[in-house]
Amino acid sequence: MANVKNVQPLVVLSIAGSDSGGGAGIQADLRTFAALGVHGTTAVTATTAQNTLGVSDVAAVSATHLRAQIECVLDDFVVAAVKTGMLATTELIGEVATLAREGRLPHLVVDPVFASTSKHSLVTDGGIAAYRSLLLPHAFVVTPNLREAALLLGIDQQDIASVADMEEVGRTLRSFGAQNVLVKGGHLGDAGADHAPDVLVTAEGTHVFDGPRITTANDHGTGCSLSAAICVHLAHGVSLSDACRLAKAFVANALEGAATWQLGRGRGPLDHLGWAR
Repeated sequence: MANVKNVQPLVVLSIAGSDSGGGAGIQADLRTFAALGVHGTTAVTATTAQNTLGVSDVAAVSATHLRAQIECVLDDFVVAAVKTGMLATTELIGEVATLAREGRLPHLVVDPVFASTSKHSLVTDGGIAAYRSLLLPHAFVVTPNLREAALLLGIDQQDIASVADMEEVGRTLRSFGAQNVLVKGGHLGDAGADHAPDVLVTAEGTHVFDGPRITTANDHGTGCSLSAAICVHLAHGVSLSDACRLAKAFVANALEGAATWQLGRGRGPLDHLGWAR
């Protein structure tokens, strides 16, 4: 019998919503975790009825049930890093913020999910303000795209038109209490741009991670996958700048791998597991 090494995988936790079409949310997070070699645990904040064409219904869990899920995981596993996705209601945002304030959510990556790719709202009224006042002050890194950053700041997305604007957005979001901010530039210049820079703003300075824009209709779950990959690399003890760089490369490969897929009639999922290779 072959000698099998006893390799213990690290454990990470995703606190996010379920995507019945399998493209984003918990499903994208778990595929990312598996692709990068960690054991993924979950706390489901909401179920959605959605496919590649959009979201038709959302049902959030209670704050009590969400806390029970998270407590159950934390009581049994040594969790190395945590990420959040769709949190759905102010009550759920507050519950996660309380656990973070108690120091129970290490290396907390906050991906502020406010709407689906099809523009269906995924947070109730007051949710954006709750992110600002309750959750951001306890985040190790926040990863908004330009739309999410504009909502958090109460500005027009069109006001974020350059890398310099993204840097200023990151500095402003840090003033809300977040330790670090990664502003994602996938929507910078929209489809007309040939590059998609991401800008990391920290206490030490600014890092720009540039890369070519990948032409594909299969980009559902890109933000979830990026934040999940950052979470994995932080769990492994990688520096934040390297975690962001490696995560961006992972997502680029996943986008390229799925570029010719025809799963569904809308915006399809990423090739997290490298099937195209």
